[in-house]
Amino acid sequence: MIKSMGVIGAGQMGNGIAHVGALAGLEVRIVDVSEEAVKRALDTIDQNMQRQVRRGMIQDEERKAALKRIKAGTDYALLKDSDIVIEAATENEQIKREILKKLVPFLKADAVIASNTSSISITRLAAATDRPAKFIGMHFMNPVPLMKLVEVIRGLATDDETYARVKELSERLGKTTASAEDFPAFIVNRILLPMINEAVYTLYEGVGSVEAIDTAMRLGANHPMGPLELADFIGLDTCLAVMQVLYDGLADSKYRPCPLLVKYVEAGWLGRKSGRGFYDYSGEKPIPTR
Repeated sequence: MIKSMGVIGAGQMGNGIAHVGALAGLEVRIVDVSEEAVKRALDTIDQNMQRQVRRGMIQDEERKAALKRIKAGTDYALLKDSDIVIEAATENEQIKREILKKLVPFLKADAVIASNTSSISITRLAAATDRPAKFIGMHFMNPVPLMKLVEVIRGLATDDETYARVKELSERLGKTTASAEDFPAFIVNRILLPMINEAVYTLYEGVGSVEAIDTAMRLGANHPMGPLELADFIGLDTCLAVMQVLYDGLADSKYRPCPLLVKYVEAGWLGRKSGRGFYDYSGEKPIPTR
């Protein structure tokens, strides 16, 4: 049974994964490139757990115990005793491969490596390590503490034991698993991101405004969040990266990223995290930018 978990990347996904791991009773180690990022992650985890206490989802004693199970820093040696290490860095294959190569010398022989990639080939990432049989995809949904799904993706070499261990771990974290084949963007993003990209095309071609498109999909398709609002939440750079993986990997013109999405990313308008995307978040209420 997996008792200890390492997480590489202290951003939104990484701190969420650490959060659910610690609440499930695992010893958790978080590693990132800067002490500032690590401190921010620990503060975020504490704030999010306090919110869960206020909502009656967990007890304050559980929060305190979970926080004691988390250690964080910039040294990969922190991960040496981990039964599994989950890579949750930015959605860039080259960066992920470099992280994996750096990680391998610190791991114990039977440690599993998982990637939280939302679109990149698990088989290719596994080939950057010394243990393709013990490498797997664990795609958590954002925000991790609230969303119930983990896509589990086997690479070409992933063995049955690794799959079984990761499925059991996911369930211990309170998640339901969906098994996906190792094709670009797996299940959720293969369906979701082209819809978002089509919403951006609908804006680009002047069919509707930001507000009209989001209202139409919320009320007409019963979506909890409009596609452009959702794109801002995900991060427009991540949306573009996934569309590029789909376009490159499947060579089908229907996956061509919308030029307007490209332009927003080039402008640094990445959504909520940068304060501006399809909405401007500088005021009390988000205002559409088009």
